[in-house]
This record gives sequence, C-alpha cells and structure tokens, in this order.
Amino acid sequence: MRRLLFTGLALAAGTLLLSLAAGELLTRPARARIGPPPAGLQAEVVHMAYGDGRQVSGWFLPGRAGEGAVLLLHGVRGNRLQMLARARWLQQEGIASLLVDLPSHGESSGDRITFGRREALGAQAALAWLRQHSPGEKIGAIGVSLGGAALLFADRQPELDALVLESVYPTITDAVQDRLAMRLGGAGVWVAPLLLMQIPLRLEFGVQDLRPIAAMPGVRAPLLVASGTEDLHTRWPETEQLFAAAPEPKALWAVQGAAHVDLHDYDTAAYRARLLPWLQSHLRKPPG
Repeated sequence: MRRLLFTGLALAAGTLLLSLAAGELLTRPARARIGPPPAGLQAEVVHMAYGDGRQVSGWFLPGRAGEGAVLLLHGVRGNRLQMLARARWLQQEGIASLLVDLPSHGESSGDRITFGRREALGAQAALAWLRQHSPGEKIGAIGVSLGGAALLFADRQPELDALVLESVYPTITDAVQDRLAMRLGGAGVWVAPLLLMQIPLRLEFGVQDLRPIAAMPGVRAPLLVASGTEDLHTRWPETEQLFAAAPEPKALWAVQGAAHVDLHDYDTAAYRARLLPWLQSHLRKPPG
C-alpha cells in the first residue's frame, strides 16, 4: 500500500513538473534573426512602435493603386517568412501587403507568447501603419492561427474591409485539450487543467481572456473562415462554431484533407483560386 502511495505521488509530481516545463516552453518567445528582404524582392523594411517602447518589425511590399493592401500575420512560433509566399503572390496581383513578426516572435519585441492577447497590440500597430501608408486604399488582413486570434483581439479590426481567418482556435481551453488529446489520448482531459492554471501566473490574465470566439460577433468586415478538415489542433466542429458566431457577410472554406498546416502551401492553386477573387471583390476600387 505504501509503495502504491509513493508511486502515485511520484507520478503526480512528475506530471506537475512536466506541465510546468511545457508551460514555460509554450510561452517562451520565439525570436529569430530574419535579416534583410530576399534579393530581388521589392520590399521596404519597417518598424512600428507598440506598447511601452516596444516595436514590431516587418516588410512592406507595395502594390498598384486601387488594388488594396493586406496585413499578413503568421502562426505561433513562426515569423514573417511564413507569409512571404502570400506576399509575393499578392504583389504579383497588384495588392500591397505588410508582413510582420508578431510580438515575441522573429525580430519583434516581447517577453511571452500570449496566444493572441498581447500579440493584438502588434496587430493594431501594423494596421495603423498600413492605413497611414496606404492612403485611399481598402485594407484587408489574413491571420493564420495565432495571427487570426491577434486580429480578433485587436481594437482596430472592425475598420477592415476584408478579413481572412485561417485555422483559428475558438477558446484556449479547446486549443489545449485538442493538443493534449493528440499526444495523450483521453488522459489529455485530465492534464489540461495543469496547463490552463498557469495562464494567469505566467501571463497576468485569465483563461476567459483567451476566447477568440467571443470577439466574432463584433466582426464588421466581410469574413472568410478557412481550416483543414483533418486539423486536430483546431477540429472542424470548432471551426464551424467559430464561423457560426460571426455576423454576415461571411463565407466558410473547408480545405479537404488538410491538417493544421499552411493552407497556402498545402494546395497553392486552390488557395489562390479561392482567395483572389474574394479579396479583389472587397479591396479593389471600381474603375472611375
């Protein structure tokens, strides 16, 4: 009996220590040296201030007058390079774009990854810069996973003329449980509270502050929600719930067979065929 008790205590202590280590890794900044734009890329290096003396770094790719401009926001532990293929494509179509490193990613400032909440400050700064430097243009945004959550939490997202959300989690509870279920099966439900309880300790706000779905009713821009049907990080029923919470006008795109991957890379031709006419319909100025 004593041996069983000691074994149980050891397992509990081990699980707690592993969850603490996982919490540290999940919120640790993902900084990287990006350097100058690739050779031959028509791009401007930009830096935008946010918060208390912090900055967001990125590249601006100009387009043609009247075609609009798009803010591109990457996923968790990524950086602007994740969105470079989209930016090149948009520029070829005449659409300007601003791709940035979200706070605590790439070359941008930040102490912790906060799953969209403080990254929203970087998104707000980038949107303000893009609007200032694209006078007269309609403004859109594409946010992938973390980037989409940051857009939903940003104060300035209602000013957008078009919004694309790709593979965005509805609540942090769903996100944690889904990821643990992938690794631990049914036991993930029991481990999830050990990670969730660390959020107020590490990030100084609560689980209730990480619910992108709660921001969906406030979306005023035409909306396109996309996700993979085989995504286990954000399951398809959760994407449907996120979509259902948004007002019209809106559209839902189920990317057949895709997991939690870069949807542009997964099927580039389908991605471009789906998004280009949709973006142009909302961002392009009518002739005359």
